[in-house]
Amino acid sequence: MTRAGLDKQPRDVARMFDDVARRYDLTNDVLSMGQDRRWRRRVVSVLDPRPGERVLDLAAGTGTSSQPFADAGAVVVPCDFSLGMLQVGKRNLPKLPFTAGDGMALPFADGSFDAVTISFGLRNIHDPVQGLRELRRVTRPGGRIVVCEFSTPTWTPFETVYSNYLMKALPRIAEKVSSNPESYVYLAESIRSWPDQKGLAKLMVEAGWGKVDWVNLTGGVVALHCSVNPG
Repeated sequence: MTRAGLDKQPRDVARMFDDVARRYDLTNDVLSMGQDRRWRRRVVSVLDPRPGERVLDLAAGTGTSSQPFADAGAVVVPCDFSLGMLQVGKRNLPKLPFTAGDGMALPFADGSFDAVTISFGLRNIHDPVQGLRELRRVTRPGGRIVVCEFSTPTWTPFETVYSNYLMKALPRIAEKVSSNPESYVYLAESIRSWPDQKGLAKLMVEAGWGKVDWVNLTGGVVALHCSVNPG
């Protein structure tokens, strides 16, 4: 399975994120109407990092999602395939050990982490199941995963409104605030064609994770999928 059936190659996606890195966090705040901060706080709460634990934050971008894990006392490694994102992140958060890495071939040894997470990045891995397998490989037996990703609204009338926002309003807003608004057309399309909550749970099980539970946020616009590595 490729990224939601879209035809962009990994190098193209990396360049796209390089282009938006400078204003990425601001654009996310505007496009989500500030909800992205609440979603990320829930990720930290659900993953429940403990002091001294090693946590991998894949698709960490500029590290906005990583810092709360460090604040909780965990040893967090922000990893991303976009060098532009990593450069912005290192400039803003110099104490974090930003690491360049391909989600389908992570540069870490087996069982390196107590917990792993990826927020709004699994869609951008060319083969999501392989990405989930790699996340499992680098997680110790019994270790935890939380996947935060856009999903399918649970109320049908709202789903229609949301779909219209994605394809019409989102690109127009991005023109005002993003350094590369065209990239948000791709992002909108990838969100709309991504599997629903049950579909992502099946992909995680296919990749070898244990029983998958999920929590809907903002009426299912976003879902947190949680599991453990059965070893």
